[in-house]
Amino acid sequence: MSDVRIGIIGGGLMGRELAAVCGRWLHLVDHPVRPSVVAVADLDPVALEWFRQVPTVETLTDSWRDLIDDGSLDVLYIAVPHNLHEEIYTAAARAGRDFLAEKPFGIDLGASERIAAAIDEAGVFVRVSSEMPFFPGALRAYEYARSGALGELVEVRSRFLHSSDIDRFKPINWKRRVETCGDIGVMGDLGMHVAHVPLRLGYQPSAVYALLDDIVTERPISSGATETTRCETWDNGLITMRGTSPDHPQRAFPMLWETKRIAPGNMNTWSFEAVGMDAGVRFSTRTPAYFERFRRDGSEQVWEQVQPGNVSAWPMVSGAIFEFGFADALLQMWASFLAERAGALGDRFATATVAEAVGSHRVFAAASRSSAEGRAVS
Repeated sequence: MSDVRIGIIGGGLMGRELAAVCGRWLHLVDHPVRPSVVAVADLDPVALEWFRQVPTVETLTDSWRDLIDDGSLDVLYIAVPHNLHEEIYTAAARAGRDFLAEKPFGIDLGASERIAAAIDEAGVFVRVSSEMPFFPGALRAYEYARSGALGELVEVRSRFLHSSDIDRFKPINWKRRVETCGDIGVMGDLGMHVAHVPLRLGYQPSAVYALLDDIVTERPISSGATETTRCETWDNGLITMRGTSPDHPQRAFPMLWETKRIAPGNMNTWSFEAVGMDAGVRFSTRTPAYFERFRRDGSEQVWEQVQPGNVSAWPMVSGAIFEFGFADALLQMWASFLAERAGALGDRFATATVAEAVGSHRVFAAASRSSAEGRAVS
C-alpha cells in the first residue's frame, strides 16, 4: 500500500467531505493506496480554520499556487467556482499535477476544450467528480443496461432533482451569477451527474431541445437583507434529445436529462431509467435499498424490486446487509479515482472522464442555444 498526499484547492463543503473520506479509508478492503489530506488552500480564513482539526494537515494557505508549486503533493482536489476552473486546472496540468476536477469542468464548452487540451499535452491523470453512480443500485442498473438485456431502447431518463433554492429568501450566491457560474446555470452545477451514466453507456446525444426555467428572479443580497439583486442563472433545466446506442445505432430513441434546483418534494434525488423492448431498469436515491427491473412474463409486464445490498465498486468491511449512503458513494468515488491512478482499478466502474465532461458540455451548449432560439439544435 502506497501513501498518497492530497492537497485541496477550495476548502468548502466537498473539501471537508474529502477529509472525512480519508479518515474512514479503513472501510475499504485491500485498496492499493492510503490517502491523506495534507494541504488546503482557500481565501476564506473560516474555511481554513476547519481543517486545523484534521491531524494530517500540514499546510493552510490562501494561495492556490502554493499547492500547485508544492512538489510533495501527489494529487490535488480542485473545488472552486466555475469561472476559476480554466485558470487553475490548466495551471495544475502544466505543472504536472494529477487531480480530481469538480464539475462542470470549465465555465463553458470552450473552456472545457482548452482544459482538456492542456491535460492531453501534459499527460497528467485527471478525472471529474461524480459520485451518485456508485450507489449499489445505480451500479447494478448500469451493468444491466450495459449487458444488452434491454434490447432496442425505447427511452432513457436521467435526473438530478433537489430543492436547495426553493426558499425565496435564500441569499444570492456564486451559483446564481453568470460571471461565476456561467450561462449554463443549473446544467453546469448538476449536469455531470445526469450525463455520467448515459455517456458511459455510449449513448450519443443529438437533436437537443431544452426548456430552461428561471423561477426565482431575485434574491436577498445577504442573509436577512431586504435589498435584493438579480438571479441571472437558470434554476431548472429539462433537456430532451435523440440518442443512439452502440448496440442499435440505427435507432434514435428519446433521451431526457433533467436538472433542477427547485424540485418540490425532492431533497436531493438522483435517478436513472432505461427501458427497451426486451427489458428495463431504473434506480433512484429516494429508494436506495433497491433497484427495479422490468421483464415480460408471457402476457404479463412485471417491474420487480432487487436489493443489491451494500456492494459497490470496491469491497468494504461493512457487511452486505447494511445500508449505503451518500458518504459511502463519495468513499467509493475516491477509491475508484485513486485505484485507477495506481493502475489497479481493473474492470470496476470508473470516475467520470475528461472526455465525458467535455461531451456533457457539448449538450449544455446545444441546450443553451435551443432555449435561446426555441428550436432543436444538432
